[in-house]
Amino acid sequence: MATPRVFIARHGETEWSLSGQHTSFTDLPLTPNGERRVSATGRAMVGKDRLIDPRHLLKVYISPRLRARRTFDLLVGEDKCGTDRVVVDDRVQEWNYGDYEGLLTSQIRTLRKERGLDRDGKVWNIWHDGCENGESPEQITNRLDDIIAEIHDLQRTHQKSPRKDILVVAHGHILRAFAMRWVKKNINENPALLLEAGAIGVLSYEHNNIDEPAILLGGAFIVPDPNEEEEN
Repeated sequence: MATPRVFIARHGETEWSLSGQHTSFTDLPLTPNGERRVSATGRAMVGKDRLIDPRHLLKVYISPRLRARRTFDLLVGEDKCGTDRVVVDDRVQEWNYGDYEGLLTSQIRTLRKERGLDRDGKVWNIWHDGCENGESPEQITNRLDDIIAEIHDLQRTHQKSPRKDILVVAHGHILRAFAMRWVKKNINENPALLLEAGAIGVLSYEHNNIDEPAILLGGAFIVPDPNEEEEN
């Protein structure tokens, strides 16, 4: 019996992800190149006997931002997994950058220095400092812990069902924090994790045990036994 998986997909390239500007509530579209790359990823990695088999998806969580919803449409699409399994969920929207929206990291650090916020030679680190008039690491942890607990409950209940995988389509910072909280790590530790625009990561469980969440560093495709009856 295959172990349940959680696929985390970052939205495709936008003008600001390309430039390095922090983007949370600004609703930017994908660039033409971003659309092409996500479409190519979908053709290569989504489908029967591929990494993500829509027939096996129990639920899909999508950030409300346009770039995430468009990425889902290009990657999977409701026609492949059914509208009843797709939910737009605020809990996976990007970290609210507050005053730092649209700024580069270097600009944020200059702004904080001008405001007297970074002392003793320390520079801004979102994982520790959060964002002025935006969200703190504690707020991010709380909303992610809520949805992760929900996912554990869903996969525990449907562990013996053909449909037990989860797909989350969201953003760079929130998905890196999601991976940290999945394995119960404090996001203040500044996770040295990368997730490129349009990329897919995989989370799962050790020993097929929902109480042992793990990051799947390398995953093989799941090919069903042709003699087993599958749920449509």
